Amino acid sequence: QVQLVESGGGLAQAGGSLRLSCAASGRSFSGKAMGWFRQAPGKEREFVAAIDMWIVGSTRYADSVKGRFTISRDNAKNTVHLQMNSLKLEDTAVYYCAAERILGNSYKYWGQGTQVTVSS
Repeated sequence: QVQLVESGGGLAQAGGSLRLSCAASGRSFSGKAMGWFRQAPGKEREFVAAIDMWIVGSTRYADSVKGRFTISRDNAKNTVHLQMNSLKLEDTAVYYCAAERILGNSYKYWGQGTQVTVSS
């Protein structure tokens, strides 16, 4: 059974940093794209970042986080990370890990989410 478990969420001040991790179990995702999404209260879930494998190390970011967030992966540990710097109030959301992209921003596996709250 495939599981994605996010960790590292919490409370941070605006301008601060948090590092999210997503540990995958049940199968290896070393050859698959993985990504992060988020959903703020009252809003739809939105794409944050993704790391692909067709071009090794290829990454994509939403414009709203470009230059502040960095996605990385550790294939040996079947883990993907999201380093979030210069946090803004509007980054407050539940962050979800996703694995094995199907098409566009559609992924086969999803985690349960971790809350990130940014305060002023």
